[in-house]
Amino acid sequence: MYTEIILAGFGGQGVLLIGKLLAYAGMKDGLEVTWMPAYGPEMRGGTCNCTVVLSDRQVGSPISRNPHGAVVLNLQSIDKFESTIRPGGIMVVNTSLINRAPLRRDLIVVPVAANQIAQEAGSAKAANMVALGGFLGASRVVDLDLVKATLAETFAGRPKIVQLNHTCLDKGFAIGQAVAAMPPGR
Repeated sequence: MYTEIILAGFGGQGVLLIGKLLAYAGMKDGLEVTWMPAYGPEMRGGTCNCTVVLSDRQVGSPISRNPHGAVVLNLQSIDKFESTIRPGGIMVVNTSLINRAPLRRDLIVVPVAANQIAQEAGSAKAANMVALGGFLGASRVVDLDLVKATLAETFAGRPKIVQLNHTCLDKGFAIGQAVAAMPPGR
């Protein structure tokens, strides 16, 4: 197993956090992992992304030119990364902030109204968790319970945040599962 994933959005959307959660959960699962952030000098509101590589063998490089999947949380991210994903790859699209359909037809697209779902669950700040859940549901690259456990450790002193984020992960996971269960060419 060898999987490269790009997670991308605005600074402040929690892109780097969900990348770390994915990487740490992979470590708990006994996988070799890399996590590499990339962001400019913009700070909050500027673009940022990270690459996570999960593998059952040693990882040669944290750089991915053609990832197996992507989580894109804003329009700039889909514009930048859609063309790089390998055919048959998974792309989670935050339809709350992305006002166009994906251009490619050779991807498994998981449309998730992440901001809206997170707001309904209690806080729009958890949109990143909805999107991560969508990716996990469609890909099964790491077990959802490992991600939840990692999140609970990360926010151990804040049980309300843990519960909200677990709820959002579950909601996204259900959407990703439903997409993965659809027949090809739907």
